[in-house]
Amino acid sequence: MTTAQTTTSTRGARIEARDLTKTFGAFKAVDTLSFEVEPGRITGFLGPNGAGKTTTLRMLLGLIHPTAGSATIDGQKYHDLDHPQSIVGSALEATNFHPGRSGRDHLRVLAAAGGLPDSRVDELLELTGIPAAARKRAGEYSMGMRQRLGLAAALLGDPRVLILDEPSNGLDPEGIRWLRGFLRHLSNEGKTILVSSHLLQEVEQTVDDVVIIANGRMVRSGAMSELRGAPSTIVRTSDPAQLAGALRVADVLAQPGDDGELIVETTDKRLVGDVALRAGLPIWELRDRKADLEALFFELTEGTNRNLGDGNAVPTATAPTTHAPHETDAISGQEGANE
Repeated sequence: MTTAQTTTSTRGARIEARDLTKTFGAFKAVDTLSFEVEPGRITGFLGPNGAGKTTTLRMLLGLIHPTAGSATIDGQKYHDLDHPQSIVGSALEATNFHPGRSGRDHLRVLAAAGGLPDSRVDELLELTGIPAAARKRAGEYSMGMRQRLGLAAALLGDPRVLILDEPSNGLDPEGIRWLRGFLRHLSNEGKTILVSSHLLQEVEQTVDDVVIIANGRMVRSGAMSELRGAPSTIVRTSDPAQLAGALRVADVLAQPGDDGELIVETTDKRLVGDVALRAGLPIWELRDRKADLEALFFELTEGTNRNLGDGNAVPTATAPTTHAPHETDAISGQEGANE
């Protein structure tokens, strides 16, 4: 393989949704949703349960036809990709395994469908940390083990794009920490990674960008740093107003916070301490102010969670864990909009 070919194979591919809409009868699961996911970055696709996340992911993967709008990967619809397994890997469900088939045999079947060697299977069993369970029946796997097996399946074709739906479900704290590091390693290789979750706290330590939806509509998107807001410091002292005035003289703005604290628009704690010393004020507390991203998430989505209720449920379908070239004949039923 030439150097140019190697660069192309490791470069991620851009994901783009434009006015993406999906309705099921009178129910609008996704409503004119537009966003981009850039190569070499991890994007968190966030929203409450029932927000339309899984429906959107399945439209990206060609498992559902949009009612309106478009979803493309590397500028093409999924079904127009010449070698989809080398472009896109996905893990949408952690239950899409034959219960009587071993984890290794499950991957071997998928590898054979994509023309990949068994050596790639063994490599990914090691990479995802499940070689000891490879000969065990998948039906006996814990949820965490199934998540790892699904991730291995998604990576079989060494894809440029990775789409994962709630990948941390069922993982213990050690597994979640491993997943974060693993995804960061993949993004550093240039891969495009889109990870859905219903809790911002789960992904805030990993993702670079976020797309937050509720009721199938966009409520916020952008870099994680934008959600965190400007860096600042919390100070407690005997006279917050006097310290705020002294800080203004030093060209540093400060605003009153809760319970008498002062929020100072700088992270230079030495500067704050020096100003307080010159003003003859004691410092009782001095710490970084961290944005409560989980609270922001709930603020953005509060009151928007749809309750489909009895009689309003829509049909669901089983999606492939990974995509061999044009596997649409293996997909049956209709997609649901309950996620």
